[in-house]
Amino acid sequence: MPDGSDPSGLTPGRPKEELWQDAGLAAALLGVDPEGLGGAVVRARPGPARDRWLEIAAQFRGDRLSPRRVPASIDDERLLGGLDLAATLSSGKPIVAPGVLEEAAGRGILLPMAERATTALAVKIGAAMDAGGPLPFIGLDEGAEPDDVAPEALLERVAFRPDLTGLGLRDLTQPDISVEEIAGAQRRLATTHVPNEVVKAIVATAAAFGITSLRAPQFAIAAARAIAALNGSDEVEELEAQAAVRLVLAWKARQLPASPEAAEEQPSEEPAPPDNNDASEEIPQDLPDDTPEMPEALPEEMLIEAARAALPPDLFAQLLAGSSRRMQAGSTGAGEESISLARGRPLAPRPGHRGNGARLDLVATLRTAAPWQPLRKRTNPTDGVIVTPEDFRIKRFRRKTESALIFVVDASGSAAAARLAEAKGAIELMLADAYQRREQVSLVSFRGAGAEVALPLTRSLVQAKRRLQGVPGGGGTPLASGLALAQEVAAGAKRSGMTPFLVFLTDGRANICLDGAPGRRQAAEDASKAARAFRQEGFAAVLIDTANRPQASAEALAGEMGARYVPLPRAGSEEMARVVQAATA
Repeated sequence: MPDGSDPSGLTPGRPKEELWQDAGLAAALLGVDPEGLGGAVVRARPGPARDRWLEIAAQFRGDRLSPRRVPASIDDERLLGGLDLAATLSSGKPIVAPGVLEEAAGRGILLPMAERATTALAVKIGAAMDAGGPLPFIGLDEGAEPDDVAPEALLERVAFRPDLTGLGLRDLTQPDISVEEIAGAQRRLATTHVPNEVVKAIVATAAAFGITSLRAPQFAIAAARAIAALNGSDEVEELEAQAAVRLVLAWKARQLPASPEAAEEQPSEEPAPPDNNDASEEIPQDLPDDTPEMPEALPEEMLIEAARAALPPDLFAQLLAGSSRRMQAGSTGAGEESISLARGRPLAPRPGHRGNGARLDLVATLRTAAPWQPLRKRTNPTDGVIVTPEDFRIKRFRRKTESALIFVVDASGSAAAARLAEAKGAIELMLADAYQRREQVSLVSFRGAGAEVALPLTRSLVQAKRRLQGVPGGGGTPLASGLALAQEVAAGAKRSGMTPFLVFLTDGRANICLDGAPGRRQAAEDASKAARAFRQEGFAAVLIDTANRPQASAEALAGEMGARYVPLPRAGSEEMARVVQAATA
């Protein structure tokens, strides 16, 4: 894996014509085997490329009905089914209306703005897919930022994720596949054989890329079978397997595979053949012509190289973003999601009463009261709808809280000036987009006998520059004091309704105790105790090791804090800002 100093440029960008050909092939394979491949999440903003892909997918779908469109803001009752309010009130008895998932059976689902779907919605759709419900699933990911992606519960259950970003009209050629070929592949699919060596090679390739889900190799095997059927072959061969791992496994990669050179350096552990001098057991040199040949194993290196060529260029940044704030339960995007009674994205209504800003959901209230009307009108005959306080339902909304990005910088020792300069530059770069990311930035520095808040939480670039100019450096390393003050600042931000995220820049070595007295052993114990107390608060954090070489003390400290450890020796402000932005995404 890269060390994080350059999160971009892991693999050269693929030509646009190859990206479009792979996208067209994915659409064709969904036409051949929609149930076996689950579906696709298309990464593209609204435009001709996405419209053209949807047209091609509809063309390859054949006579099947078009997918049922599901809005990302759909409520549970419309999704899963519930009481038909109008029919119930007119008939005087409960009438149940089917949900969208039931209506989509046999035709599939189309989810626009999939990046805005909640985890709860994704889980419900995924459960329906697991039960053999609406397939295929087509998600339209319109995220403007790299961290704006569809929920993992949806990405886990689809085979393809074509990325159409940057494709223009001149790149949208017609796929060299006809509807008749799709129909022929559907007929051949059941009799297409996947050899055991192909299955083993695909599973080994998934393991090499750190893919732990069993769905991924299953999708790759299903894709290889569909490609072979599309090519008119009755058995999967090497080329079909390479195309399958490129389409299915590359975008699901969680790590970079070991290089072939590193694998060759490992000593072989195969035992030496036994020294057998018995001539009677020698293998005959001349074999009969009808002796069956042993099948050759499919080279795993060729499949790994096929997937490596299709890796996204920003793989490291994506992995760093995906594993940082997930440490903190309930934290997503710019800040934690909270429940509001006033504004935000609508949620399912809940029982309650008006007051303290709560607003009555009239439709949900009537829907709750409708089944009880026959019983209530027996004791209180009336022409209207009888509503009791138990029927009241209030509106709820989900909104993201503002984030607090807190830099905690080790300003001690001979490297203090360099560390402070890097932190100052990174903070100024981060402030440029702080408003869009709903983030405020702060700086805590520790040196000498204690720690101080060098920059209170702010979004003002002018104030930040003025405050940062006079931050001193040098002296001892009161690491425990820095941890304690950082925890205090983060707790204050949380009490103010913000989501704190902390970035520590240190080598993890302390020589000043919590009371300000010198002493390495006691200072290390104080720092360890403060780190464990920090972990109990559950704040999301990343520790950037700024030493010339990765330090075991910094890695151990990150483990005690529950923070992500990133060695970044001699990092400049731009590299630091990129890593922090990826970690807080």
